[in-house]
Amino acid sequence: MLKVLLPVDGSPSAVRATQKLIETLDWYKEPPAIDLLVVHPAVPKVPNMSAIVSKDMVQKYYDDECAVMLAPSRKLLDAADIAYATHQLIGPIAESIVQHATQSASDVIFMGTRGMSALANMALGSVTTRVLHLSTIPVMLIH
Repeated sequence: MLKVLLPVDGSPSAVRATQKLIETLDWYKEPPAIDLLVVHPAVPKVPNMSAIVSKDMVQKYYDDECAVMLAPSRKLLDAADIAYATHQLIGPIAESIVQHATQSASDVIFMGTRGMSALANMALGSVTTRVLHLSTIPVMLIH
C-alpha cells in the first residue's frame, strides 16, 4: 500500500495540497495511507524560563497551535470521508518532515509550495526547498 505524507501548516497552500490529494485519490488502485503531519518550531530556550512558564503551558501552546494548523486539512479530509493519521512534531520544520517521512516509510511527500509566513521564508529560507534538498523520496509539490 502506498503511504503519503501530507505536511500542513494551515496555510492556503497546504489547503490546496490537501484538496489536490483528495482529487487524485481515485488514481490509485487502492487508497493510500495518509499521514497528516504538522511541525511547530521549538520555543527558544531562555534561561530560567521554567520559573515563569511550565512545561505543561508550553505543551498546551504547541497543542493549541498545531490544532489550528491541522484544522483546515482535517476538515477537508473528514468531509471527503478519507482515513488519515495525524502527527505533531516539534523542531526544525523541513528536517522534521523528512525525518518523519523516512521513519514512517512514506513513499511520497505531498506538500504545498508556500507556507504561512513570508517573513519566516525570507529569514530561514523556503521549507519546500529544504525538503526537496533533504528528501530521498519523491516530493509532489502543489502550487
